[in-house]
Amino acid sequence: MVGRAVQATSPQGRFSRGAALLDGHEMEECFAVGKQMFARFGTDLHLRVHLGIYGAWDFSSREAEDVPDAAREGQTGAYSAAAAPRGASMGAPRAARVAHVRAGEQETEGGTSGAVAVWPPAPVGAVRVRLLTDGMCADLRGPTVCEVLTPGEAAVHLERLGPDPAVDGRRRGWVRFRDRAAHRRMPIGSLLMDQSMIAGIGNIYRAEMLFRAGIDPYTRTVDLDEGRLRALWDDWCTLLPVGIETGVIVTRTDLRGRARQDALGSARDRHHVYGRAGLPCRVCGTSISLAELQGRKLYWCAGCQSR
Repeated sequence: MVGRAVQATSPQGRFSRGAALLDGHEMEECFAVGKQMFARFGTDLHLRVHLGIYGAWDFSSREAEDVPDAAREGQTGAYSAAAAPRGASMGAPRAARVAHVRAGEQETEGGTSGAVAVWPPAPVGAVRVRLLTDGMCADLRGPTVCEVLTPGEAAVHLERLGPDPAVDGRRRGWVRFRDRAAHRRMPIGSLLMDQSMIAGIGNIYRAEMLFRAGIDPYTRTVDLDEGRLRALWDDWCTLLPVGIETGVIVTRTDLRGRARQDALGSARDRHHVYGRAGLPCRVCGTSISLAELQGRKLYWCAGCQSR
């Protein structure tokens, strides 16, 4: 949609005032920092969206090949434009409406639906905001945040966010992460979920990164030497591009061939500890532990992750 005038509406009605401010203006830029999306319009106003756990963008187009690659890759990481309907989704699963599902914090298998027969398609469900061009439609449902910001307000939000490897790069991002995190006394399992410390890590990546680093999630961040803290940042720089490329969260990066394809197609095969409470560790055989930390489920292996 960048470079095109966009019709903005709120079929649900909850975002009518914000949509009116954006309606008819060109989208000049759209980018993500961590879990948040910012779309800048010709008025210099920004649309800020945080999908949260339940939010999702549903995309449809007049032509299947127009659906963005990042949205249509779906759970499998592969896409056939000739075979797929003219729709895709990004965020929480929407199997009843879309051809493929790209999972975020939730991971389930996707479903299918029919091609778009009428343009533009009728809104389905509680659509907070609809962005429409002559050939593309994006419907947003259930976000945690959906708001219009002035340039100054957008700058404040961006400054609050921690480093993102896809935005800051490896070197600059490491310096920002070290300076923000190194002296914190909170458990590293809590710090990795703090978006002001490091942007983009959610519950799955938190558990998997700590397992891959062999770090007990309750270790105080200040007690980690710089080398171990740097190893976590470097691992995030490795895992995030994989997620961007495949459209799913895959943390068993040693898989090859058929095993890798199985992991791309099934959430059961993608991770070391996440979602595997009570099952034997894939490395040492210890039963995977489960606890709650700051309201979120925490998975770890007491055998592989020591203080």
